[in-house]
Amino acid sequence: MFDTIRNHKKYLMGFLMILIIPSFVLFGIEGYTRFNESGEPVATVNGKEITKTEWDQAHQQESQRLREAMPTLDARLLDSEAARYATLERLVRQRLLATAADKLNLYTSDARLARDLQQNEAIATLRKPDGSLDVEAYRQLVGRQGMTPEMFEARVRADLSQRQVSQGILGSGFAPTALASISLNAFFERREVRVARFAAADFAAQVKPTDADIEAFYNANQASFQAPEQADIEYLVLDAAALQNAVVFNEADVRTYYEQNASRMSGTEERRASHILLTVPAGASADDKAAVRKRAEALLAQVREKPASFAAVAKAESQDPGSAAKGGDLDYFGREAMVKPFADAVFSMKKGTISDVVESDFGFHIIQLTDIKAPPVRSFESMRPEIEAELKKQQAQKQYAEAADTFSNLVYEQADSLQPAADRLKLQIRKATVQRQPQAGTTGVLANERLLGALFDSEALDKKRNTEAIDTGSGQLVSARVVKHSSAHTQALAEVKEQVRARLVTQRSAEMARAQGEKQLQAWKSGAAGTGLGAALTVSRENPQGLTQPVLDAALRADPKQLPAWVGVNLADEGYAVVKVEQVLPRDTGNAQRLSQEVQQYSQWWSSAENEAYVKTLEERFKARVLVPKPAAVAAAPAR
Repeated sequence: MFDTIRNHKKYLMGFLMILIIPSFVLFGIEGYTRFNESGEPVATVNGKEITKTEWDQAHQQESQRLREAMPTLDARLLDSEAARYATLERLVRQRLLATAADKLNLYTSDARLARDLQQNEAIATLRKPDGSLDVEAYRQLVGRQGMTPEMFEARVRADLSQRQVSQGILGSGFAPTALASISLNAFFERREVRVARFAAADFAAQVKPTDADIEAFYNANQASFQAPEQADIEYLVLDAAALQNAVVFNEADVRTYYEQNASRMSGTEERRASHILLTVPAGASADDKAAVRKRAEALLAQVREKPASFAAVAKAESQDPGSAAKGGDLDYFGREAMVKPFADAVFSMKKGTISDVVESDFGFHIIQLTDIKAPPVRSFESMRPEIEAELKKQQAQKQYAEAADTFSNLVYEQADSLQPAADRLKLQIRKATVQRQPQAGTTGVLANERLLGALFDSEALDKKRNTEAIDTGSGQLVSARVVKHSSAHTQALAEVKEQVRARLVTQRSAEMARAQGEKQLQAWKSGAAGTGLGAALTVSRENPQGLTQPVLDAALRADPKQLPAWVGVNLADEGYAVVKVEQVLPRDTGNAQRLSQEVQQYSQWWSSAENEAYVKTLEERFKARVLVPKPAAVAAAPAR
């Protein structure tokens, strides 16, 4: 298919224009938009569909976000059906809360949005030394999430509005101490137990399967001995980090950079100031706002006439609850710690001076600058490593931007080989074997789902073409091609005989251990001596004393009405365990501070449960429905 496109691009473009232009005339751009947005519905909220395309996009964004946050995360977890279904459930919940916020008229003001963005740690790191935002870095930050700044801010605004739907319940829920204590006492109850283990490994020597047994087990379990679909590939990576390591520059460049940036790189200047704040109520009219400003100007005249009275006036008049009692003192702070109008004023003042009236999102400020703490300028030699690293980074980014277009064009235009791109850009062709889904422990470009999806596309498999240049979102472009493809198939018995034998021995050993354990359990229940039981242990959810979760769960679930209580625990391939519960002990109450923390935690659980119940009513009210079946792994998971 790509051969035809490459060889007849001009004719094809002309033909497409003949088709497209009349259709725009007849149906308009809106018709194309509606067509493109259509798709198989996977859920509905308030009569509006969520399409499979939207689901796929949401899961791709969520997977990319988690991979960037946790590079060592097992990629298979993100690509499982359970993970995809969880993304759909979150998407439905987001739409549900958005609908509820709209119907309940819960909106986010510009001032509230601005405060949230100012408190965002990721955005705070993008501020320049003068306190202004690096707009280009901000665009790149949100661009890695597939959004423009306007889209990102709209999403934050929507998220803040959605939080209001649940905040009334989450912020007001509580549980009485007496009620909390009943549940906490049961949850932290202790039990004295003795455990006997029947390990499957202890019976392995007794299992001696014949060749016929092995063949029969293999025939009955062929699905367990499948060789997965895989591809031997070649791939090429254009890496900004690698370019950075290869950058060289002369001494003059380093010294020039030092002379221009020494003050900035020596450290952040901090200033100490006091202020008088007069707040403006939300939704105040222009007249009310003007009245507050007039009052602020009167106070400004008063403190300028008597600067020594500033602290006393701040105590009496300031409406900032955090600083008024301290005479308006804000202690030392950096430029980035304050909102821009306030910071701009403070960092333009001379020590001891009083500002004009400054307006911010919080109201009107009168500021007195009381001290300046500027770090000493560091020497050239002490700053050389940092300067060299910064210069390398800047030069590498420039080289990467220039090389990216060349890389993308070469792997596309000379799609039969990666060698031309490797030769032009002096890159090394690497080799690997990959499967459709990232394997455990795989990191870097080989864990990228877009790359794997492109490699297992029919074009790459059948024609052995290069993939397009794929941006992994971490300063890397990658292209790859399939050298050899192997379909999934059942491995021959001769290839996996030892694996089959080991599986069969494990299964039979576990069966023998379980039979022995069940026999002994019945004997103990009938009054036989407890020979073989381990030493007594006092266990609880807080202190399992080394018991595995299945054994601990069995011990805590045993009926305490008739002690001792006996419980058998099937440990699957590990064997069997018998638990004897001898005593039920009250929880260790600990100190008063701990009890208070536990009651507080219980109240939070209670509030969360009430909120979930409220969300369920919203689901019924706005008819939120998931239209795809729940994966078996999710459906079978125990309720928590």
